[in-house]
Order: sequence, then structure tokens, then C-alpha cells
Amino acid sequence: MTANKVKAAPTVKPAARAWQRMLSGRRLDLLDPSPLDVEIEDIAHGLARVARWNGQTHGAHIFSVAQHTLLVEEVLRTQSPRIDHRIRLAAMLHDAPEYVIGDMISPFKAVIGGAYKAVEKRLLAAIHIRFGLPPVLPHEIEAQIKAADMGAAYLEATRLAGFADAEARRLFGRDPKLGLAMVQDYLTPWSATKAEKQFLARCKSLLK
Repeated sequence: MTANKVKAAPTVKPAARAWQRMLSGRRLDLLDPSPLDVEIEDIAHGLARVARWNGQTHGAHIFSVAQHTLLVEEVLRTQSPRIDHRIRLAAMLHDAPEYVIGDMISPFKAVIGGAYKAVEKRLLAAIHIRFGLPPVLPHEIEAQIKAADMGAAYLEATRLAGFADAEARRLFGRDPKLGLAMVQDYLTPWSATKAEKQFLARCKSLLK
């Protein structure tokens, strides 16, 4: 007579972690981000260490998302000199979710589809609420910021990422025509420390 086999209890697999701990001590949930867990210092620190163009740029340092954001805000001010400070703040925060999820290049976003976009939108809504902006910006303001973003991308593409002018115009539109001194400063990749400080200072001045 054979002994009855004792069935082992099924292994319970722990839920996958969907949050990130920040240096501020905050724990940000990517599935249900709370505005209370968003700190501008964490955003500045993270964006200063995230590379644009997957790091395929000239210079001794990466060209960070933090520096790109300052360039976008400068292009926006050039295009609309009297633009409201809240729109400038929205421009400074337009890529803020990347302090958590990184800067995924557009070709890869096209490959993976909508899941990435859903996470990005939830994070951006929480960030906006944290800093007194509407969760979703009006379409005309989004369009203004997008135009400045494309202008910045044109400058980065042609001066840092190896694109010919014709190709950059086809993909990103026209040259936003910043002054030479601004181009030389904003298109010279900064250290992470400088990018973090500059981003943080600009955001804090707008938040006042």
C-alpha cells in the first residue's frame, strides 16, 4: 500500500514592486502616483542624470533632460516674450515624468505603444497637481509647449546629435533662432550638478 502524497502548498508570488524610493525619502507609486509624494528636488536630481538622445551626443557630459527643459523654456520665452509664468512652469515640467521612467526615445515609444503613455500621463497629472497646475493642460497651451519642444529638438539634433539641417527640419521643424550666446550656453552639455542647480533655481523662481 502506497502512502498518500502530501501536496505542497502553492507558492504565493509577491506582487511586483511598482514604486520607486526617492532620495528625499518619498516613495512614488507608478500605478497610482500621489501629488504628495512629488518633490521638485527629486525631479531636478533625476532629470539632471537622464540623457537625451540615448546619450548619442557630442560633449564631455550627457545632454540631460534637465538642460533640455531649460532650453525649451528659453525657446518658449523667445517665441512669446510676455508668456505667463504658469505656462513657463508647465514647460519646465513637460518632461518631468522622466525623472522616474527615463527618457525613452520616440522610435522606441512607437514600438511599445500606449502602455508607456498611460504611465507618463498619470505621473504628469500628479506632478501638475503638486505644483498648482491643472492635471491636463488646455490644448492651446500644450501646442505652445510642443512647438518650443520641437524647436529645442531641432537645435539639439543639429548641434549635438549629428543630424543634417534638412533632416532636422523634416523631423522637428524650423530653427527657433535663439541668440548666439544662448545657443552656445544651452547647447554646451553641462555637468549633472550644474544642470540640477539651474533647473531647480528656475523652477523655484517660477513657483514663487
